[in-house]
Amino acid sequence: MFVLMVVIFVLGYTAIALEHPLKVDKAASALIIGTLCWVAYILGGESIIHLGFSPSWSTFLAENPEVHGLHAIHEFIVDYEIIHHLGEISEILFFLLGAMTIVEMVDQHEGFKIITDKIKTTNKVKLLWILSFLTFFMSALLDNLTTTIVLVALLRKLIDDKQTRWFFASMVVLAANAGGAWSPIGDVTTIMLWIGGQITAAKIIMGVFLPSLVCMVVPLAILSFTMKGNVTRPTVEEEEENHISKGEGILFLILGVGGLLFVPVFKTLTHLPPYMGMLLSLGVLWVVSEIKHKDKPKEVRNKLKVTAILRRVDVPTVLFFLGILSAVAALQSAGHLNILAKYLDEQLGNIFLIDLAIGVLSSVVDNVPLVAGAMGMYPVHELGVTGYDAFFVQDGAFWEFLAYTAGTGGSMLIIGSAAGVAAMGLERIDFIWYLKKISWLALVGYLAGAAFYYIEFGL
Repeated sequence: MFVLMVVIFVLGYTAIALEHPLKVDKAASALIIGTLCWVAYILGGESIIHLGFSPSWSTFLAENPEVHGLHAIHEFIVDYEIIHHLGEISEILFFLLGAMTIVEMVDQHEGFKIITDKIKTTNKVKLLWILSFLTFFMSALLDNLTTTIVLVALLRKLIDDKQTRWFFASMVVLAANAGGAWSPIGDVTTIMLWIGGQITAAKIIMGVFLPSLVCMVVPLAILSFTMKGNVTRPTVEEEEENHISKGEGILFLILGVGGLLFVPVFKTLTHLPPYMGMLLSLGVLWVVSEIKHKDKPKEVRNKLKVTAILRRVDVPTVLFFLGILSAVAALQSAGHLNILAKYLDEQLGNIFLIDLAIGVLSSVVDNVPLVAGAMGMYPVHELGVTGYDAFFVQDGAFWEFLAYTAGTGGSMLIIGSAAGVAAMGLERIDFIWYLKKISWLALVGYLAGAAFYYIEFGL
């Protein structure tokens, strides 16, 4: 059963990659493997647990010494592990739902039109540089997931052709992941390292900003020589422009972006999960919307009501997240990821190679459990230690470089990061198309940024 779990994951992953040839929605494949991995785990629970690879089994026994035998294993998997991982997954899903709804509200109130009207250029290269830098710094302030959702909404106002929009959305993913890597609040993994005490805010910005910038700029520079022509903007029907006044568009743009920016502030002040700040922002926007439109004609009011906007939110993307994260959680709980982390440590034995490998793996497996595994394997050493242990002090090279690799490595595959999954779901980007057109650019940028960090560290 332990091996079967890996087989299920690989087969499901292949089905996701071949979504278009198979004509089976990736959300369906993700839900199937998310469930079947746990089914294999519970059916083979006794043999899997007794292999000794599950990192949380000993913790469970220590907290529940009165539980024994097969009943203990079932209770551990069903009442302990599934509930624990479902809590973490739900935080991401509710965060995603809140962010997508806020962005859709701003879009329906033509808030993004105010921004797109300011971007006059239709030259592909100029537009790509403008949007990439906008994404890079927005991602550091918000996070890579929220920024991608916002920018994909912007792209729909700027680019009509689907293939061109896929290309720009993919570069937004690269820029969002690079921007999130150097900020303590820009990516889930940097938040984990920051809260865990492995890094401090000032040091991660100083140490990883330039490598992250190189990671984004190198692919942009390559594309500047190969990309030609102009983009075609979508035509807007005149009747669609009469529903909302410019003042209302500005109001909802300010409230929407302000609500998204409020989320990291809320987390810092309250220490509550980010999704709660996102839901609070959504609630405030909802109330303002109800008050603002109460005297408008019924037809307009029905279009702008949040209940109507919620129907436009891309639920299959949310279900895809649920399935893929559930599958990874099962592999983490059973100990597969723990084995992988130890294997890397034993075979590579060099902190830069270990971090590079974790970055590459994060394009296949979610970077959160990989970073969590690394945090569990390597304790933070006291300042003043020498030799190999010096890499593992607070703000040591291992942790800084891990923030970079885990944050940017996911760009190499479209489902390797939350930003990529969101873009894939919202724009229906084909996995194979991304693999052919974007993955090599992401790899070049990833290695260029890593080389820059290595040289910077040596100096």
